[in-house]
Amino acid sequence: MTVGEAKKRLLRSALAYPDAWKDHPWGETVVKVGKKVFVFFGLPRGGLNVTCKLPHTFDVALSTFSFAEATGYGLGASGWVTATFDGKDNVPVPLLLDWIDESYRAVAPAKLVKQLPERPGEERRSRRRG
Repeated sequence: MTVGEAKKRLLRSALAYPDAWKDHPWGETVVKVGKKVFVFFGLPRGGLNVTCKLPHTFDVALSTFSFAEATGYGLGASGWVTATFDGKDNVPVPLLLDWIDESYRAVAPAKLVKQLPERPGEERRSRRRG
């Protein structure tokens, strides 16, 4: 999928989460739940940047995908990953949709996360914590 098509699909999917809304702080497009950002889409210039909080897959993302790097401004230390694509790249939309989902679940209030269908392995993980 091209960068332009991917950005539209990813943004539309992010906005479908409970209480999600679009904002433009610092001139870039972000999607928030409440007052918290769960995905950054970068500045409106060529290419695509997708930044998500990945508490469960951070290490895998950085070690597996050449387009992924720890986010700057100290956010990488908190589990944020940025995926960068230019105009000719084929964007792995299904992977990025998973990242957006993980980020929403990490940032959103528990009452909103409970409205979502369980992810594979989610039930086991929550049982281990309790």
